[in-house]
Amino acid sequence: MSDIMNVTVEELAGGAVILDVREDYEWEAGHIDGALHIPLEQLPERLDSLDPDVDLNVICRTGGRSFRATNWLTQNGYTAFNVVGGMGAWLEAGKPMVSDNGETPRVL
Repeated sequence: MSDIMNVTVEELAGGAVILDVREDYEWEAGHIDGALHIPLEQLPERLDSLDPDVDLNVICRTGGRSFRATNWLTQNGYTAFNVVGGMGAWLEAGKPMVSDNGETPRVL
């Protein structure tokens, strides 16, 4: 049984801290404005850049990487929630996105 806490994109409150653990090319194609970006494999070395007193809502493309990141963060004393369905669910919900490549934001 998993102790991972999940949240849907509809449940995310305004001002929620979102941690995007996708790869750089995915982030550049489309992401949530104001989200933090730390690719999953960099998370251990960049853990100190995260505030342990702030709830983190972790997102990836579909939910697999964010599930692993949420589990790891929780084991390391952070309060983290896995965003169910990831950026795919974000896009389907019609939530706004931005891109870093000058193109229309999209989910890769």
